[in-house]
Amino acid sequence: MISLKFLTTIITLLTANFINLSNHPNSDINLVKSNTWFIAGPVKENQETINSIRIKENIIRVTSKDSPIGEIELNVLITSSELNDGIPTNLSNQSKFVIITYKATQILKLQAREGNSDGTGCVHGGSHPRVDLPASPNKFTTLKIPWTDFKQDGLPNGKLLNIHNLCKFNFVNYNPISGSLLELKSVIVQN
Repeated sequence: MISLKFLTTIITLLTANFINLSNHPNSDINLVKSNTWFIAGPVKENQETINSIRIKENIIRVTSKDSPIGEIELNVLITSSELNDGIPTNLSNQSKFVIITYKATQILKLQAREGNSDGTGCVHGGSHPRVDLPASPNKFTTLKIPWTDFKQDGLPNGKLLNIHNLCKFNFVNYNPISGSLLELKSVIVQN
């Protein structure tokens, strides 16, 4: 017969292992499902609306206003935060890419912002490692983007992204037109 003490020990060990596996540092992260998103620019939705839809429908949806002036910037921190700034994430050496499933009526720039030199927040202003996301107005497209594609200003010889100091992603539409749409089903960071 199994003793109560032995059974309690086994349950404790299994529970501890389950908790550790669910938070394992090698788990991939889907930022659409897990993190708060932030918005700036001439859009119809505010931060509350975007995140409410995200929670209910597991999708991010952003629509530009009529006759928009200025750029639209949708961003998310890699390490979850309720503020639009936070500590950078140190991805493992095994992390090689981000996978994005999206629909967009216009070309977008995906900036990967690194952490500041103090390690307390993100770098703001200036130029950043980035890639282009082609327009995909009629269907969802999935892109697997290697970290090595993220180069300063998107230039072929630009400085590479430091994945050990990754703070957040910015999806930027520099020249939005009336009613332009971006929908994100998933942004999965390989960890």
